[in-house]
Amino acid sequence: MSESNASATRITPGNALRPEDIAASDVKPSEAVGEYALRLGDDALILAQRLGWWISRAPELEEDVALGNIALDQIGHARSFLAYAGHAWGKTEDDLAYFRGEDEFRSCHLVEQPNGDFARTIARQLVISQYQFTLYARLMNSADDTLAAIAAKAVKEVDYHRDHARQWVLRLALGTEESRRRIVEGILLTWPYVGELFEDDDLVTGLDGVAVRPSGLRQAFDTDIESLFAEAELEVPAVPFAVGGGRNGRHSEHLGYILAEMQVLAREHPGATW
Repeated sequence: MSESNASATRITPGNALRPEDIAASDVKPSEAVGEYALRLGDDALILAQRLGWWISRAPELEEDVALGNIALDQIGHARSFLAYAGHAWGKTEDDLAYFRGEDEFRSCHLVEQPNGDFARTIARQLVISQYQFTLYARLMNSADDTLAAIAAKAVKEVDYHRDHARQWVLRLALGTEESRRRIVEGILLTWPYVGELFEDDDLVTGLDGVAVRPSGLRQAFDTDIESLFAEAELEVPAVPFAVGGGRNGRHSEHLGYILAEMQVLAREHPGATW
């Protein structure tokens, strides 16, 4: 929990907390809170990298814009969480984004999975946006003022992400035979990675009142997903869960390729600005 109950600067009614405000703040979280913020920031950062790939590749121009904007929202969330996490160790958001190794990232396996076709990306987006919406809605009540302020801004944006994914699931599932086949396949490929999102561990258990216990989000997640799937005439897959470990730095082979692309410029020209 923060050493002071005061939040970062410029948090006033009607004014959202910006990453720059967090970076300039002297509010220093404990290392445990920093680790928790790191998880949330890493999820958003890696998801943004995946979604950004769709710009100029989406099936229609409107989706180039939509997925690009969702990626930008996620980068904003990542900047806020990583800026706050960095205060725990005297690091900047750039230090954490560009100069950590693969085993130092705490993102879940879901966000690092390949985009696949458009339907598979939508299936992944449905899961992660529903999860983030439910998480941030609870995190708004965190005893840590800065986490609560980040969540209050993020939940409004993620609500749009969730609606976007839900509308596409309905459109694909109730469209042509081919579009339905693809969204069903996308859901099947995505579902093994759902379980990791809702696993509790010692970190979140020890941050009672500050962090949100993932297991406490599962019922609301399942209820919303089941309602959507009923409307889309889909079934929730009964598939085994994939082995997780992302929260402890154990990742799939995909993350290394993402980081190589994301970090190359900063590592080749450390300290460069423009």
